[in-house]
Amino acid sequence: MTSAPLLDVRDLSVAFRHGGKQTLAVDHVSFSLERGKTLALVGESGSGKSISALSIVRLLPPGAIASGEARFAGQNMLTIDDNGLRAIRGARITMVFQEPMTSLNPLHTIEGQIAEILELHGMRGREAVRARVVELLGEVGIPDPQARLGAYPHQLSGGQRQRVMIAMALANKPDLLIADEPTTALDVTVQAQIIALLERLQQTYGMAMLFITHDLGLVRRFADTVCVMQKGRIVEQGEVASVFNAPTHPYTKALLTAEPKGAPIVEDENAPVVAAAEQLRVWFPIRRGFMRRIVDYVKAVDGVTVAVREGATVGVVGESGSGKTTLALAMLRLIRSEGPIVFLGQRIDGKSVKEMRPLRRDMQIVFQDPYGSLSPRMSVAEIVAEGLTVQRPELTLDQRREIVARALMESGLDPETMDRYPHEFSGGQRQRIAIARAIVLEPKFVVLDEPTSALDMSVQAQIIDLLRDLQRRRSLAYLFISHDLRVVKALAAHLIVMRHGKVVEEGPATQVFSAPKNDYTRALFAAAFRNEAEPVSSNSVRLREQD
Repeated sequence: MTSAPLLDVRDLSVAFRHGGKQTLAVDHVSFSLERGKTLALVGESGSGKSISALSIVRLLPPGAIASGEARFAGQNMLTIDDNGLRAIRGARITMVFQEPMTSLNPLHTIEGQIAEILELHGMRGREAVRARVVELLGEVGIPDPQARLGAYPHQLSGGQRQRVMIAMALANKPDLLIADEPTTALDVTVQAQIIALLERLQQTYGMAMLFITHDLGLVRRFADTVCVMQKGRIVEQGEVASVFNAPTHPYTKALLTAEPKGAPIVEDENAPVVAAAEQLRVWFPIRRGFMRRIVDYVKAVDGVTVAVREGATVGVVGESGSGKTTLALAMLRLIRSEGPIVFLGQRIDGKSVKEMRPLRRDMQIVFQDPYGSLSPRMSVAEIVAEGLTVQRPELTLDQRREIVARALMESGLDPETMDRYPHEFSGGQRQRIAIARAIVLEPKFVVLDEPTSALDMSVQAQIIDLLRDLQRRRSLAYLFISHDLRVVKALAAHLIVMRHGKVVEEGPATQVFSAPKNDYTRALFAAAFRNEAEPVSSNSVRLREQD
């Protein structure tokens, strides 16, 4: 006789009410999860993964209506009274969210936020609570946890913030942990550490885990069973090995083959250099004492030389904090730096803001987060045309709209949608809007700062194809920053590997990928390209421990 599953979801449906109409976001979903096991929910954005998980702990947004059953340890979470819900949520069922900076309170210390959870569920005594907080921070791998008690979220790295979120989730030794895209915003080595940490803690606590992700490589290595969701329905489910090795549904097959394909455009060594920097330095002073004297520097970029040719892509990779984005911002003259910067044949490192203004139309940037980089108060037409109003004030409104329409078409969007607002578009469509905004002025040089990290695998592949197509037609020079090395491999012809503000290795991308010479580069690649049938490699964990 088999025991009942810890979590048993039956015919779960979630609908949203909009002006008298109902839209079904989750449509009769059923799955079960046993103690100590991991079940992965996978699918594209909007497939209903997170809504399904949130409904289990009744954290749905206003206007959502859930029906069916979500039985946890025999109790239906959808109908349990408030007292029963409070006893379970945050104690027996906990969650780790995708972006810790939006989940952690920026005004409270790390100790205060973890202590609040312990006290809310019955722990008393200041010293006992503090001791438990220190113990939790140690368990999740925060170095010198006693010294970190008074730290605020902004004083920690992305990986450390996610560890704090995990510590909060484990504070009351839960039976079920819901992890909603816990590694999406992290670089590959930190991803490996977080997954290894979750595996170890799962074994220690014997907890079940509901793991939501769009990274199928993580699912293959980490989960026992998988449910594939499309448009609110589960289209396929079963053991990970059987689903991945012999998928039956067309959507599952499409997901498993959805990754950036194709080769980067070959760099022409005779093409003119569009943007270059030599021995570039960006040092941030550290001031201490009553007189605020400079006692040291944070060497964010320390003597980096780079050149980007017309029609070519230079990829910049490295862990968070390695100086990738700082390098790009310095080359765009958006932050102060030292060292020669040459753009279109002229030195720009000494130019004033006024002198730089005419050059701005030829240099653009596409940011990482399509949700945060577009103003929710502006229509798509206004967002894309903003640069035109500054750089080409002589254009009439009709002329601007015509140019915007062409940019949207080139970016794969319907010009008829230009009067809609960003919230009416999917993540991939928003990133296409951001690309249209960047190309509308017909620039020569575009910085792409993690443009695909917040997107699903299938959408990533579409965006990479779009960027490559735009580059081919417009001879664009790209400086491409990413922690996803599969994406870099598909787009960059030349590769720079950065660590602690310095270049540790560079060269033709094919050469660096096939035969990396530096130990750090090898460890970085091991974290990104390890055999998907193998468990998480410990190389990347050791990498950080050596720092």
